[in-house]
Amino acid sequence: MIMSDFVLSLVMLAAAVLVGGAYSLFRKGNTQKALLMAVLAFVMIANVVIWVLPASDGGDSLQEAAAED
Repeated sequence: MIMSDFVLSLVMLAAAVLVGGAYSLFRKGNTQKALLMAVLAFVMIANVVIWVLPASDGGDSLQEAAAED
């Protein structure tokens, strides 16, 4: 469980860096790359939300995945 917490934190940190990079590129006028970076950050955040949301039985997806191992 500790490793999954670390990975989720790393993904959120990377998403924050991507948002900052997208903002920087947008200010420089490179809108296509900025939009792609923003979309990637959104997808990463959505994936973290999916993994952390409670399941129907009250646990989360990470607990279910760990229980299968």
